[in-house]
Amino acid sequence: MVTLFEGDAGGPRRQSSKGNQLKWYSGEKWYKADYTGYEGLAEYMVSHLLRLSNMERETFVLYDTVKMRYDETVFLGCESDHFLPFGWHLITLERLFFQYYAESLYESVFRIREPENRALFLVEQVEHLTGLREFGKYLSVLLTIDALFFNEDRHTHNIAVLKDPFGKYHYCPAFDHGASLMADTKMDYPLETHLEKLYEKPKAKTFCRDFDEQLDVVETLFGQHLQFRFTNKDVETLLKNETEYPVEIKKRVGELLRMQRRKYQYLFA
Repeated sequence: MVTLFEGDAGGPRRQSSKGNQLKWYSGEKWYKADYTGYEGLAEYMVSHLLRLSNMERETFVLYDTVKMRYDETVFLGCESDHFLPFGWHLITLERLFFQYYAESLYESVFRIREPENRALFLVEQVEHLTGLREFGKYLSVLLTIDALFFNEDRHTHNIAVLKDPFGKYHYCPAFDHGASLMADTKMDYPLETHLEKLYEKPKAKTFCRDFDEQLDVVETLFGQHLQFRFTNKDVETLLKNETEYPVEIKKRVGELLRMQRRKYQYLFA
């Protein structure tokens, strides 16, 4: 168990559509406490399954589950290494756009009628403001991850770029998968409700509500760039090796991942 102190508190709590998540920074690691369910397990599963894909290791953040004690309270959650070099800054797309236009990127995207034009607008704006190229390819990879793992919280506040001390922009490793795999057992996905009744409920947020429509758009516009190679046995092994979460939760996560593998067979090499 990791013991955390008041001085480790990591600034403002993470803002998301699910609420505020407790976060700490200590010993070159970030810690996040579960807030609505099993976010830590979701971060662990998604990031470790990304290791079994064609993504380079430096292009995503790796999370592990952890038990934390803070102010006499014990939390489950996850930990990850601090991936920012000294003097670099993480800037969300929402903040980036607002700095230049004093408007919300999220609201600007959804004022556009067609999903294809929303995606093009988003990519064009990021490339214009940062000088990055092939942001469409990056977005396609990110939204493929979100579709396969049902990440409901990928909006412009948690897609980001990195800025180095010389003002040059870089791609940010894929991070923040805590709203994946129906992790919100407090409100949206109670453990006692069967998966078949919940399966159509998760909604995307980047530029449309439907995961499949969103994925079709980016694959058509920017190509398919992500391939997975994990098996059901790999999923079982990861769940078995994890020591903090109850069997009931692991059983649901395993079942959901089997369903998603069947649905998205074309993503598997």
